[in-house]
Amino acid sequence: MTTDSSVRQGYLYATLAFIMWGLAPIYFKSIEHVDALEILVHRVIWSVVFIFIVITVRKNWHTVRKVLGNPKLVMMLVVTALLLGFNWGLFIWAVNNGYMLDASLGYYINPLLNVFLGMLFLSEKLRFGQKVAVLLASTGVIIQLISFGSFPYIAMSLACSFAIYGLLRKKMAVDSLPGIFIESLILLPIALVYWFFLEPSLTSNMLGNTWDLNLLLIAAGIVTTLPLLSFTGAAKRLPYSTLGFFQYIGPSLMFTLAVVFYGEEFDVERAVTFAFIWGALLLFTLDSLKASKTKRVAATQG
Repeated sequence: MTTDSSVRQGYLYATLAFIMWGLAPIYFKSIEHVDALEILVHRVIWSVVFIFIVITVRKNWHTVRKVLGNPKLVMMLVVTALLLGFNWGLFIWAVNNGYMLDASLGYYINPLLNVFLGMLFLSEKLRFGQKVAVLLASTGVIIQLISFGSFPYIAMSLACSFAIYGLLRKKMAVDSLPGIFIESLILLPIALVYWFFLEPSLTSNMLGNTWDLNLLLIAAGIVTTLPLLSFTGAAKRLPYSTLGFFQYIGPSLMFTLAVVFYGEEFDVERAVTFAFIWGALLLFTLDSLKASKTKRVAATQG
């Protein structure tokens, strides 16, 4: 059972996670001359290093050993690790190849999938206001889908992989820090094989890079880990359907970056979609505030 304090923490973690994710394209654009798979390798390797340091400082190795001692949990983490690696790699590729609006669309669709999965697998119920909000958001996304004129593979792949990842992590009895560490550890051998045995690139030898490029590559571990820790912390404290609507923060920031700073096309269809989605978010927020007030009044009278 979640307490009011736990829910407030969940709101904070969710907000931080999606602001960091929404601004992440700025980081990836700064190293867009590096191949997407190579950046993914650095994300995995430096995430392991960064989380290793955090776990050591916090003396949390007992939680890692506990998870590793449960084969069922480890197998589930293999699945979530592969989903996460796929999502990371596709996102980097999309941002650095001029498909940031597609990535933004994917993360607009993602909350709708969260709501659907929350109702389907977690028995979460939506109030009337929340249902109307979902309908508004769905309408906006459908308009966006139609405007593409073809199936948006990038957007749907990002949305589905992350929605399933979030659902599995919510159902697993694994804390954020050890879970992400083990997921990164599972991906580490694949990353090392790619780095050492495949065709070298101009930037694959860190000894030949400039110091500022190496710092940016190493920073991939922090850029990757901090929002993911915040997200999994939020997923443990909030209903999955509620968490879904916080995810509009990230794609809205990406949308703004794509149009204002990186020159991707902003047309009427996207403007309409943006209006529908933020209208849905406003309605959802007002409904949640009303429900919270009703709950407090009932508790006081009780």
